[in-house]
Amino acid sequence: MENPEHTYFETNRKLWNSRVQDHLSSEFYGVNDFRKGKTSLNKIELDQLADVNGKSLLHLQCHFGMDTLSWERLGANVTGVDLSDEAILAAEKLRDEVGLKGKFVCCNVYDLDKYLQEKFDIVFTSYGTIGWLPDLDRWAKLISNFLKPGGIFFMAEFHPVIWMFDEKIEHVKYYYFNREVITSEVTGSYAARYAQPQKTEYGWNHSFGEVISALLKYGMEITHFEEYPFSPYNCFEGLVQGEDGMWRVEKYGEKFPMMYSIKARKG
Repeated sequence: MENPEHTYFETNRKLWNSRVQDHLSSEFYGVNDFRKGKTSLNKIELDQLADVNGKSLLHLQCHFGMDTLSWERLGANVTGVDLSDEAILAAEKLRDEVGLKGKFVCCNVYDLDKYLQEKFDIVFTSYGTIGWLPDLDRWAKLISNFLKPGGIFFMAEFHPVIWMFDEKIEHVKYYYFNREVITSEVTGSYAARYAQPQKTEYGWNHSFGEVISALLKYGMEITHFEEYPFSPYNCFEGLVQGEDGMWRVEKYGEKFPMMYSIKARKG
């Protein structure tokens, strides 16, 4: 009998493969601006990882690598990892176009130790990543394994509260806790909402308790935790942009948490 997890990952891999070209050409990602030298990183991660010059950085679930390469432009020695083979091909092409040297690995993040044996100063992941992983225990273990002693893990991620709601952010639809695989039929994506026919995707919700407990279990000391009532991206329905450039749920305003960030050090 086929392992259900294999089906989930293979379906999601094909889904992300189908999105790559639409994302590369989307206004959302602004690839042409990146080619001209603009960073794709946001203030949140830039403030918390202020000095990466000369440091080795592992970027988990990097999509087609713009953030990975933006860290390289700041002086980091970077390696990006993603499940989608089309995304990794696009990342390598983009790297070559802009004259950078970053390394990219195509694999399921859970299998990374089969492809990579290095240790890193920094492990980074951000914005819509852990919801594609069913088990954060394995995730935290690999983060710890790939960090040098004293190394830093940093994550900026969407708040677990927002993932409880339906697609229009009107009604609570899903568990806050990781109790079930969430099967969705989606059209397009956050970056190209009507570009693709309907496809299936599989995801998982993760509470703060699950995230933090997993990191602590594998020897990580939490040094920073912050929540935010905004998103740097217009990636949900019903958002409105403020004068600060950030996006908020119009009907909830500052009442609604949208993001959080965690920084941890390996002991």
